[in-house]
Amino acid sequence: MALSVVDLYAKILPKTNCKDCGFLTCIAFAGMVVSEKHPLKNCPHIDPDILSDAEQELEQQYKEGKWLKKDMAKEALEWAKKKAASMKLSDIASRIGGELTTVEGIEQITLPYFNKKLLITKDWITDNNGNELTRNEQTFVYIHMAQGGVSDPSGNMKSFKEFPNTVSKIVSMKDLVEKPLQKTFAEKMDKLTLACETSGGKDVTSQYESCDMASLFTAFPKIPVTLLFWDADDGFEAEAKLLFDETIIQHLDIESIMFLSEHLCYLLTR
Repeated sequence: MALSVVDLYAKILPKTNCKDCGFLTCIAFAGMVVSEKHPLKNCPHIDPDILSDAEQELEQQYKEGKWLKKDMAKEALEWAKKKAASMKLSDIASRIGGELTTVEGIEQITLPYFNKKLLITKDWITDNNGNELTRNEQTFVYIHMAQGGVSDPSGNMKSFKEFPNTVSKIVSMKDLVEKPLQKTFAEKMDKLTLACETSGGKDVTSQYESCDMASLFTAFPKIPVTLLFWDADDGFEAEAKLLFDETIIQHLDIESIMFLSEHLCYLLTR
């Protein structure tokens, strides 16, 4: 019989809230045991025979995934990997602008990514220094691989709000990307210029008359992103805006475009 949080609290734990386990209450401890595999033996007041039986029952329900807290990042990565795995790496490489090579019998794609290169297989992704990407970054890359887009950039750049289905993300773009850039670089144009150069940006200010600075980034070979920045002046606050090539929605979904934007903000402000 599986042990729910209530079962564990009512039938196994002492219900004294003694805090010897490190939690304020027995019910809080029970929740961690059931949902996050916290060791039941950390409660020192359970009879050894009862503890043994309960641990066996818990181990079985852990294997079945019953009541476990979901690791959403892990699930997203597994989903994205599975989508990309159904395609040939050779087809993916030519479609997204990467180079296919074989190293020690393993096919891999070398793909430019901002100011570095990625080494991609169907099982893992590292940068050119051998560092494995975070799970969220890997998910982002595999989604790009699986999205199916083939178009080269058209050169027609648009703001985020001009793309369909972005209404619910406009506030997030402002709060998580534009405001941090404004706060970090207001009246610090030299610092912004250096940050853009370090992150692989190319100065394209001459192409945009209205802004104080514009920098073009190549997130991936077929995904250019332009940062426009207006510095604070005469009582006006600084302003930052990202522009994306109109073809980006062939290569990334809206969630991934948000991730890309937040990642660029991180590269510039860290």
